[in-house]
Amino acid sequence: MMLMVPPDPILSEERRYVVPPTPVRRRPISRWRRFWYILLVSVLVLAGFVYVNNSSWLAGTDGRRPLLLAHRGLAQTFGFEGMTNDTCTAERIHPPEHPYLENTLDSMRAAFDAGADIVEFDVQVTKDDQLAVFHDATLECRTNGTGLVRDHTMAELRRLDVGHRYTADGGASFPLRGKGRGLMPTIEEVIAAFPGRELLIHPKNANPAEGERLAAYLATLPPQRLATLTVYGGDELVAAVSARLPQLRVMSKAIIKDCLFSYVGLGWTGYVPESCAHRQLHIPESYVPYLWGWPHRFLDRMREADTRVVIVAGSGDFSEGFDDAEAWSRLPEGYSGVVWTNRIDRVAGLRDR
Repeated sequence: MMLMVPPDPILSEERRYVVPPTPVRRRPISRWRRFWYILLVSVLVLAGFVYVNNSSWLAGTDGRRPLLLAHRGLAQTFGFEGMTNDTCTAERIHPPEHPYLENTLDSMRAAFDAGADIVEFDVQVTKDDQLAVFHDATLECRTNGTGLVRDHTMAELRRLDVGHRYTADGGASFPLRGKGRGLMPTIEEVIAAFPGRELLIHPKNANPAEGERLAAYLATLPPQRLATLTVYGGDELVAAVSARLPQLRVMSKAIIKDCLFSYVGLGWTGYVPESCAHRQLHIPESYVPYLWGWPHRFLDRMREADTRVVIVAGSGDFSEGFDDAEAWSRLPEGYSGVVWTNRIDRVAGLRDR
């Protein structure tokens, strides 16, 4: 008798079926894991926004060429090594390559002729309440006079030789002596000599009363002329000028700090603080890595706020400028702000080539 084995129900063609798999239980995502996941995604989205919003290479250049600001016109230059606030720079000039003396009409005219877009000059108040164009508070460093500028009348100052004590060899020779007689001008003469040209005015003393004296004169100028002028200097003096002439573009250390500290905190969003509006900013080369959107987006944002950006060389100490080819090569590609220079005769050709 043959035993009949019933067909395997799993293998049988008649009753084939699939055994359902055992369901896998997934652990629910914990509240903390979900929090960290959302945080990571948020950080990545924010980082992407900040990068795109502040990337100059994405913004591109605007095709403008930089403006050149000639410090004290076309002047004699000197080494910055070991300088202090009390250093007499006329005693350490480089061997002269031209005959021009700082803060004179001839030096300013030569700077504009060489390619300057803006010329800077210094102002002192005299004994007879005039505004003399001269750098030092005292006369001994550069001239054949003695004492304080403010203790002399303008007529007395005009009789001085403003090139009397310039030397490149420690006093062995004075190559500019006798070439600066009668060349100290007044601010009125400078303004009249260069109609329509951009000028940067630097009152050298921080006394607010001198700022009020300067503002009183500037207030006599027509609006279109005032629009070509900028004043910078001590905090209180500039505040006095700005209070009298709020339409005038100004700059001081306090203004730069108020603007840039706020911008560093909020500029990543594209926001430009009100403290940055209608100003001039002198920014040392060493500070620019901390500015959101430097250079192109930053410059565009400041232009929209009617603010002019001037880059100065190094850390900004003692008026260091972009004065040769090596320094010029450090400027960002396509930079279109203002460049501070002590050698307009050298760098204008670098800009225009």
